[in-house]
Amino acid sequence: MVGFMAYGDGEKELSALPSRVCQTPPLVVQEHDWLLVLDRKQQTITLHWQSDCPQNRLEAIREKVHRRAVDPLSFCLSTGFKADTSHAQYLQALDQVDRYIHAGDTYQINYAQRFQARYQGSPLAAFLALYQASPSPCSAFMDLGSHQILSLSPERFIRVQGQQVETRPIKGTRRRGSTEQEDQQLIQELVASPKDRAENLMIVDLLRNDLGRCCEIGSVTATPLFAVETYTNVHHLVSTVRGRLRDEFTPLDMLLSAFPGGSITGAPKRRAMEIIRELEPAPRGAYCGSFFHWTPENGLDSTIAIRTLECHQGQISCWGGGGIVADSEPEDEYQESLTKIRLFMEVLEGL
Repeated sequence: MVGFMAYGDGEKELSALPSRVCQTPPLVVQEHDWLLVLDRKQQTITLHWQSDCPQNRLEAIREKVHRRAVDPLSFCLSTGFKADTSHAQYLQALDQVDRYIHAGDTYQINYAQRFQARYQGSPLAAFLALYQASPSPCSAFMDLGSHQILSLSPERFIRVQGQQVETRPIKGTRRRGSTEQEDQQLIQELVASPKDRAENLMIVDLLRNDLGRCCEIGSVTATPLFAVETYTNVHHLVSTVRGRLRDEFTPLDMLLSAFPGGSITGAPKRRAMEIIRELEPAPRGAYCGSFFHWTPENGLDSTIAIRTLECHQGQISCWGGGGIVADSEPEDEYQESLTKIRLFMEVLEGL
């Protein structure tokens, strides 16, 4: 089973706020009787199937795997990316976030801005180019017919194997350096930053609470904290929270209970989501939703759909944002939101 939940699916409880139109399907679940596994290290492709999978389907899959593409896929932008919000509007929104923080409504808000462009061609070609430029462990592509979702996410959401539950929130970011020395300096700066560590710990505490809803009392732990993970264009600060699932809950119960992930809302979660709805000018759509897959053998795994783009009716959208806390510098936060997606824009503009 594979599926996707859009961020808006987690807003259903915010009934006090006016609804707004979001064309992204809120929930997609697909059940398949076959699976292709690509092992990049071994450079192999393995076909797995259930016993009731028709033989003619297996033969068709094998034929497609061995067939060379006659017409290569192509993708190109017909306009440049343009933000929904101006620089000044972005800073005004962060000023309002700061007022909410100092009023005690919240202590962290994950605020994001959207960029859009027109395109021609195949969204799959765009995804493959982006993945080649920035391979990420939680990447996914889903074609829903009217929508295509391209995710280059580095962030795991909920993983359940047996009764063991794990989530790995990302909070804290630095760009990559232009030299090895600068790169190491930026890593050390990230690790030593009181602001980034505090921001990360806020979300760890939120996720400890989320896991505690479905996990055994006393089983939820947070270790290691503040590990650095390095990607093509950024360094991230990552922590790990684990627990033991109670017998009366299923892996899907755990996923739905914790959705949407606290690292992309802020805390406390409900109030943070209300503020996001108020201040962000457009629905998040696929951004900050979750891809998930489940098999009886391997359990459930899911992602946070950051670094995610969405194609619909010739328009491609992407988002960049970050956690805003009391001591955030608005201009630094604005630049960080651009850093996270600049590589994607440059890759697509170069196709």
